[in-house]
Amino acid sequence: MATYNVEVVLRERDAAITEVVRTDVAPRNWTEFEVEDVLRGILRAIDRARNPDAPEERPVVLRGFSWIVEPSDDGVVIAIEIPMGAAVAGPFDADQKQLDALITSTLKRQTLAATMPASPTVH
Repeated sequence: MATYNVEVVLRERDAAITEVVRTDVAPRNWTEFEVEDVLRGILRAIDRARNPDAPEERPVVLRGFSWIVEPSDDGVVIAIEIPMGAAVAGPFDADQKQLDALITSTLKRQTLAATMPASPTVH
């Protein structure tokens, strides 16, 4: 299990809120599914900062945000910006280009899944 910090700054606020989030897989071994969980965890951290009394597992859609993978002193970080604020998560012991590519493919997969009509037939 790996833990990482998520520093959240909400719009119109001066101070950052730091949360610790956990993942079951080391960052160098992530697949699209772990990246999806990490992105949802970061977005949930922003939501908890804004809505601390909201239900814990509200649905999260992986669309409508800007992101970037940047190098840091101890690996890489993922920065996300949405209308209510921004968050920086990490550092992660991962390759910047590989993580960037994983996030890109994860978001493409999510976008494609959201646009496909549900089939009434079970195959």
